[in-house]
Amino acid sequence: MGDKNIKLFENKRVRTVWNEEKQDWIFSIVDICAILTDQPTQRGASNYWAKLKERLNAEGANELLTNCQQLKMLAEDGKMRLTDVADTKQVLRLVQSIPSPKAEPIKMWLAAVGKDRIEETIDPELTIDRALATYLRKGYSREWINQRLQAIQVRKELTDEWDDRGVKGGEYAILTDEITKAWAGLTTRQYKVFKGLKKENLRDNLSMLELTLNQLAEVTTTEISREEKPDTFEKNKDVAKRGGSVAGVARQAVETQIGKPVITSKKAVDFSQLLADVIEYKIAKDNKDNDKE
Repeated sequence: MGDKNIKLFENKRVRTVWNEEKQDWIFSIVDICAILTDQPTQRGASNYWAKLKERLNAEGANELLTNCQQLKMLAEDGKMRLTDVADTKQVLRLVQSIPSPKAEPIKMWLAAVGKDRIEETIDPELTIDRALATYLRKGYSREWINQRLQAIQVRKELTDEWDDRGVKGGEYAILTDEITKAWAGLTTRQYKVFKGLKKENLRDNLSMLELTLNQLAEVTTTEISREEKPDTFEKNKDVAKRGGSVAGVARQAVETQIGKPVITSKKAVDFSQLLADVIEYKIAKDNKDNDKE
């Protein structure tokens, strides 16, 4: 149907898909319900949506339900699961059905999302500019942001390559786990638990070193895949493991040099301190080495 995205409404994630044919966004109804009802989890929002559907059916106000479709989207458990979705007009009807102080703000947000898409189609650099502005507002350093934006491009090249190799649905998450396990020794979920993350994006909470090594793992996987052109899922898994292993070797070498683990429980707010710690350690080590000479 088109490219898949996560949109943010007041730092809350909304799963979306761009419908190229209709030139419109498709939104996860559960995620919209979570915002309107201030539900902390997808499960709570799903339960609310199920009860709302019963009420709408009982009232005969089923115009929204009649045209409601389902698409596979990434769930909280990391798996691709079918979820009810709605286009912009249907979301506006949904907003009218749920009393919420977020009703007007979300209407304005829907209009802005649509406007942004049109502008970015005309000028793709706006996508990068908006990402840069968002990360700056969140307090990230420019050095980290540059690395993160490069990592986004690397990830896109990898998923494009997987598309060419016939990867689909939940297989993306499985292959990503293979890469992550090979270089970090953790699955994506284990990595998030280690960092104490819940809904937060893992990559937005990686240090510069973690980002760089993950980027090395993904770009290596892409290059191996382009050379070997794996034609089965098992072959893609093997390529993912090998690509991740290259970064795993690099991680061990880095840890030998800095004398501490690369994988850290620190999160985004700690990045500046992490960088200072590494620099301080290197200076102390260099001074110590100089004293021995």
